[in-house]
Amino acid sequence: MTPTELAPRFFIAVAVILLFCKAVAWLLGRAGQPAVVSEMLAGVLLGPSLLGLLFPGVQHALFPAQLLPILYVVGQVGLVLFMFQAGYAFTGHRSTRLAGTAGAVSLAGVTAPLVLGILLVLVTAGVVPVQKAGVPLGVTAAFVGVALAITAFPMLARIITERGQAGTRHGSLSLASGAIDDMVAWIMLAGVLAVASGRPGPAIVTGGGAVLFGLALWFGGRRLTGALMGSDRLGDQARLLGTVVLLFLVAWYTDEIGLYAVFGAFAVGVVMPHTARTDKVVDTLTPVAAIVFLPLFFTFSGLRTEFGLLGDPAVLLFAVACVASAIAGKFGACWGAARLRGEPNGVALRVGALMNARGLMQLIALNVGLEAGIVTPALFTVLVLVALVTTLMTTPLLSWIERREARTSPAEDDAELVGSGFRK
Repeated sequence: MTPTELAPRFFIAVAVILLFCKAVAWLLGRAGQPAVVSEMLAGVLLGPSLLGLLFPGVQHALFPAQLLPILYVVGQVGLVLFMFQAGYAFTGHRSTRLAGTAGAVSLAGVTAPLVLGILLVLVTAGVVPVQKAGVPLGVTAAFVGVALAITAFPMLARIITERGQAGTRHGSLSLASGAIDDMVAWIMLAGVLAVASGRPGPAIVTGGGAVLFGLALWFGGRRLTGALMGSDRLGDQARLLGTVVLLFLVAWYTDEIGLYAVFGAFAVGVVMPHTARTDKVVDTLTPVAAIVFLPLFFTFSGLRTEFGLLGDPAVLLFAVACVASAIAGKFGACWGAARLRGEPNGVALRVGALMNARGLMQLIALNVGLEAGIVTPALFTVLVLVALVTTLMTTPLLSWIERREARTSPAEDDAELVGSGFRK
């Protein structure tokens, strides 16, 4: 298709996605699910798993293959702007004495699912068709382990924001742990891809690039953003333009080194000074990004998902085992690590529930593996199911924890735990 042919397809596709997301959000909202889950499910329902199964002609007409990259790129704009706002909100409600506990939770949340995923593939080797021909078993096992170790950092941030928990102990701890978790997981993914390709270049670029990025933020980030927001020679529009340009440049860099754009956008939000001028910039960027652009990003992966392969009993059993390993490795390990660090049970349970969500970050990793030629269609389907189940269970699990605490210790408010003297 030419650009002039794609333009009307893009407009009608966006209209359908936004209206359908709103309808699904209304339905799932009655069950307590946040809009972010609705957008993820809406994409699955609009893709080959339902619409393509029932009305393949309609699905192809609405979402031709040439349109998917455009939806992805436009959705990236929404995700970058939203994660900038999430980083800004994170530092505005930052808890004290968080680093040690966040590191412990992140370490547990990466190590346990990584080991369980590797063992599961090794135990079922030759029984379940998850190893692609020509790909070493160790690469497949490592990929599954890394995929299970990923946390849906953007979804985690959005769930925390939508539930008004950005200033709570468990909200801040989950954001800090999730950021570390996903950065480590993406570096490990680069390592797996390097081993699979026989070239160490990608892993070196990701690790070295991350170090350079951290040093640049540490020594110059606050100085640059402070000058942008503090200069009296710049008007509101100039500050808005400067912020967007800075965001996109950082997103470009973190994408290029293999860390993904969300971390660059979140980092810019973290180093922004908290002033009335910055508040105005954030309040201008956030609404359109969240309402218009962000649903396109969460819908994109669903349009590439198909669940027909789960009809194979061996694949279905493997999927159940993967879901169980994912929950035990992430929820169980993060809960245990938080408890060992002295956190109350209510905080630890909430952290485990939030860290357990994989969401779109896992779907992105799966698409990377699929394009790299190391993932079979069956394995792709299984891990998409893991992402959906672990994300869907997050809100009901949080609600259950809140009801449980209300019955057992109604006087204990998680927000009051901020800075209450827990160990680092």
